[in-house]
Amino acid sequence: MEIAILGLGCFWGPEIKFSKLDGVIKTEVGYCGGLSSETNYKEVCTGTTNHAEVVKLDFDPKIISYEKILKFFFEIHDPTTLNSQGPDFGTQYRSEIFYLNDQQKEISEKIIKEENIRFLGEIVTKISLAKNYCPAEEYHQKYLDKR
Repeated sequence: MEIAILGLGCFWGPEIKFSKLDGVIKTEVGYCGGLSSETNYKEVCTGTTNHAEVVKLDFDPKIISYEKILKFFFEIHDPTTLNSQGPDFGTQYRSEIFYLNDQQKEISEKIIKEENIRFLGEIVTKISLAKNYCPAEEYHQKYLDKR
């Protein structure tokens, strides 16, 4: 089992899309890249925590590769808009790949280079070492309660 952590705007829509991919075993919404190891939606929305809204994926690399996950990532959001996706604006909605090891970093750099050709060099997606991941417990539970 491997993990991918991806920021691509509001986490709800992408979480559903990723959960339907063969090889994705589990999805979880949360926040990553911020200044502390604990936060919540209200704090993140202030723009002072530096967290991005993210989807964390547990996936089986025998079924789906990290590379294929990243290609899908670039299909389901606009990586050319800085700190926004659709109607959502703020640093928490940025496009960002949070890598967990050197291999993920190298694959991320390769895929961005390839995708930048398709997007005419306008990709603003950041690549960062994953730090201070926090599950969005308060919202995840509300969502599960509605199912």
